[in-house]
Amino acid sequence: MLEDIFHRVKLASKSLPNMDEALRNRLLCLVADAIEKETETLLAANREDLAAIDKSNPMYDRLQLTPARLKEIADNMRHVATLPSPLGKVLKHKTLPNGLDLRRVSVPFGVIGVVYEARPNVTFDVFALCLKSGNASILKCGKDAFRSCQAGVDLIHRVLESVHVSPDIVALLPATHEATAALLQAVGYVDLCIPRGGKRLISFVRDTAKVPVIETGAGVVHCYFDKRGDVAMGQRIIDNAKTRRCSVCNTLDCLIIHSSRLSDLPQLVKPLADKQVKLHADPRAYAALQGRYPADLLVPVADDDEWNTEWLSMQMGIKTVDSIDEALEHIDTYGSGHSESIVTDDRAAARHFQQAVDAACVYVNAPTSFTDGAQFGLGAEIGISTQKLGARGPMALEEMTTYKWLINGNGQVRP
Repeated sequence: MLEDIFHRVKLASKSLPNMDEALRNRLLCLVADAIEKETETLLAANREDLAAIDKSNPMYDRLQLTPARLKEIADNMRHVATLPSPLGKVLKHKTLPNGLDLRRVSVPFGVIGVVYEARPNVTFDVFALCLKSGNASILKCGKDAFRSCQAGVDLIHRVLESVHVSPDIVALLPATHEATAALLQAVGYVDLCIPRGGKRLISFVRDTAKVPVIETGAGVVHCYFDKRGDVAMGQRIIDNAKTRRCSVCNTLDCLIIHSSRLSDLPQLVKPLADKQVKLHADPRAYAALQGRYPADLLVPVADDDEWNTEWLSMQMGIKTVDSIDEALEHIDTYGSGHSESIVTDDRAAARHFQQAVDAACVYVNAPTSFTDGAQFGLGAEIGISTQKLGARGPMALEEMTTYKWLINGNGQVRP
């Protein structure tokens, strides 16, 4: 059964590189329209998934669909339709002394498999980006989101069939471990696999897959408040980075503060108290906050392992350092290469931070909440790559392509 799905998707993928660009864009707009028209159908399926998960679970927010979120998904899909095609771009062009004409041209990967957890929005994001970039997609969501994702794929299939396009350009696998294993072993069918989820999922995919993998998603994210940071700016940045949407991978996990600014710490985190953010503070930060932050929301750091935590909830660590280099050392030890930020009025410190931090996205005086493709003007992204080979950072349309060399000759032979 699974191999049959892989075969059908692979076969359907052959038609995508030559699909008319106007048809791609029309399909995206038709799916966006259908999302808005069938909002209640999608929400009904989502409610079934939500009923099986505790509201206190950090995954609940990622799993939940609302009319506003579905409207945003539809709007993002329409935005993708307006973006320039990433296909057929001449990336390099040269003529050799012997007259051979060489062009390096962007082309689709072919079939992209995506393994993700309780994120039904990924279903639509992946379809939109894959269709626009000429790729077929095989989706494997977690069991917590299966009804929501199935409803989404069913909607897409109905739209595709209405304009006589093969529904096999996107497929949803069963929510089983066997399906995940089969996808990761599908050599000859799957050209690239992208995991979307936490560290455990990403490590499993990387360690198990026989098909090529791009690692995305896991974020242990820091903001360093420098000795020359502005308090009002820092307060806004910390609040936005932590509380805008606490369950996503670019959310702030640890505030690092210069020891000379501990007296400002209560003011920096004041908005977090109103939003019930629990702070895990080191001894110096704990002392600075005692009596100035709600006691039931302030706890000492249990041990150094806690600095590795991607909270995905209204919780955050606070680490005190005596220098920017100590902050950099902490980030180097516990960061995941995702997104890091510094708040400072010192241009030299900002430059040093951006040069020294080894991460896909490094911010100065801005929150890490901007790390996604839509905010960078790239359209919705398929993930945030934390690796260095190939795509890095938001993986939008251009990152969904590879290239091939086209060589035109006139009878030349090699001596």
